[in-house]
Amino acid sequence: MSKYNQPKNSCKSLMLHASSLFIIYLLITYSYAHSQGLDNRKYIREINPHAYNLLSLTVIGNPTSYIVKDEDTFLDIAREHELGINEMTLLYPGTDPWMPPPGESLSIPAFWVLPPTKLEQLVINIPEMRLYIFKKKTGEVQTYPVGIGSEGWKTPKGNFAITEKRSNPKWYVPESLREEYGIAIMPPGPGNPLGKYIMRFADSSYGIHGTHMPWGVGRLISHGCIRCYPEHISLIYPQVALNSKVEIVYEPVKLGIKKERIYVEVHPDVYAKIPDLIHYASIKLKNFRLSDRVDLEKYRRAVQSQDGVPTDVTLSLKKIRKDVFEIKRPGSIQKDDLPAEYSNENTATGGLLVQGSSMPIE
Repeated sequence: MSKYNQPKNSCKSLMLHASSLFIIYLLITYSYAHSQGLDNRKYIREINPHAYNLLSLTVIGNPTSYIVKDEDTFLDIAREHELGINEMTLLYPGTDPWMPPPGESLSIPAFWVLPPTKLEQLVINIPEMRLYIFKKKTGEVQTYPVGIGSEGWKTPKGNFAITEKRSNPKWYVPESLREEYGIAIMPPGPGNPLGKYIMRFADSSYGIHGTHMPWGVGRLISHGCIRCYPEHISLIYPQVALNSKVEIVYEPVKLGIKKERIYVEVHPDVYAKIPDLIHYASIKLKNFRLSDRVDLEKYRRAVQSQDGVPTDVTLSLKKIRKDVFEIKRPGSIQKDDLPAEYSNENTATGGLLVQGSSMPIE
């Protein structure tokens, strides 16, 4: 290569690098601007409770459909139907989330298998990026999409209690982020990442709050906290009393029952905690009380697809006796810090009867 060719190649490389940076900048700018436009809409939401029973009814909601309009994005469609963007991109991995084809009919996966719970208060399932509010006395549950901690700032598993609630909160920027943001305290306002409401966990820097960037719901986006759509945190905040318990679980494979049918809902292992998800799902099925009623091929396909949608995997309804669904609640439950099938205790969630195992998950 001559000395005259070297500058040309270097210039070309710099131009390509600059072009890539410009495209990234446009995507970020569009995403932020678009999210602000979405946030300025008047989203009027009402509490939408679903009946549940941990012994016999653990699949809630109903799928719908939607015809894509001009200029729709998955951000629009997801928020309009109270979903996180992950729920659309998982179901339609081959569709451009910024330009879904106008006129196309999309399935809206507005139904879910309930996550494991022992307290039946607030439950957040990390892999599906969704929050559940259980009302044990009335047998009702609500569910809302959330954003969770990004890589390096992972949302932790565990049991927590809400000991502080604030409207229009200030954000006390962690020391590790002050150089990035250039301030120590951010006042309330449209640029505050906490949004209009926050509920903090005891003895922790984590909490559940709103957001100034709705496009982050359904993404690994935060520094560990749970982010909700502004219209959803407005519904959640007044319902949650101080000292309410929060269970944050890590369950990518959920089995449930509805109308004597068996469903499985599988999500990607977003934090790469499970070395072999296929093996993990196999153990889940092995310890499922009604495993002999499950179509193994349907189950295998659902686990492989990891599309986050409840899939009917019932082998044959005619062969299922009604009495197998009339199970009694065991007296003990799984440990908080382990997935159900690796516990040394028993649990009943959605018809599950899990036996102990000493196999570690991490």
